Amino acid sequence: MFITTAGRTDTHMINIAKHMAKQLSIFYFHRNKQSVLAMQDVLKDDCIVVGKNRLELYPFGESEPFFFHPNSAMFRIKRLIKGEHDPFLQATELEAGMTVLDCTLGLAADSIVASFAVGETGQVVGIEANPFLAFIVKNGLNEWDSGITQMNDAMKRIELCQAHSAEFLKSQQDQSFDVVYFDPMFEEPVIESDGIKALSRFALHEDLKEEMLMDALRVARKRVVLKDHFRSSRFEKYGFDVIKRKTAKFHFGILEK
Repeated sequence: MFITTAGRTDTHMINIAKHMAKQLSIFYFHRNKQSVLAMQDVLKDDCIVVGKNRLELYPFGESEPFFFHPNSAMFRIKRLIKGEHDPFLQATELEAGMTVLDCTLGLAADSIVASFAVGETGQVVGIEANPFLAFIVKNGLNEWDSGITQMNDAMKRIELCQAHSAEFLKSQQDQSFDVVYFDPMFEEPVIESDGIKALSRFALHEDLKEEMLMDALRVARKRVVLKDHFRSSRFEKYGFDVIKRKTAKFHFGILEK
C-alpha cells in the first residue's frame, strides 16, 4: 500500500497525506501529475488517494476505488425520524442506552443505525480487521456530513476497533454487550456496486464458526443477531430463529440468551 494526493492538490493536502502515511506506516508517493493507474503500474501496489472531501482506496489492477459512504443508513435514519420502522432494529430490539458489538463493520451502515437508536447513553463498537479499511471508515465516520445532525452525531459516537472479531470476542468479559451482531459475506453473492466490490477485495472473508458464535453468546447479555442471505445454511446450522422477509434477499436470525 502507498498513499498520494488527488490530482489537484496543495501543500496542506500533501502534509495531510504525509501524516497519514506515518500513521499507517506506508510510503508517500508524490503525485506529480501522474494518474493513479500510472503510479500503480510502477509500484505494483494498492493506493490510498487523499482528496479534499474524502479518502479513496484503489485496489491494484482495478479502476474503481473504495470510499466511505453511509449508504442505506441515510434513508433508513430519515425513515426513523419520521417514525417508520427498520428491520434491523426490529431484529436487534435496540433501545436508548443499550450496547452493541458489530463484529463485521464494513461500511458501518447498520452500526450507524444502531448508534442512532441507542443514543448518547448507549455504545456501539465496530470491528474491522483490515487496517486500511478501518482507517478510511473511521475517517469517514468522523468527517462525513450527511446534512442530518442526529446522524452526524451517531456516526461520530461509533467506536471503531481494528482487530479480528474472533480474537476481540475472546478478550471480552461475559455479558459485556447487550447485542452482538454479525453481517458476514453472504455464502451466495448478490449484485453489488463497484464500490462494494472494491470493499470485498480488502475485507476479511472469515466464515462464522461455531467457536466464534459460542464466544458471541457468552459476550451478549440479550441476543446474538445474524444478517444473512435468505438461502444461507448458517441459520439452520446454528439454530437461529429466523425473521423471514418475503421481498428481501436477506433475513435476520436471532439467538436469545
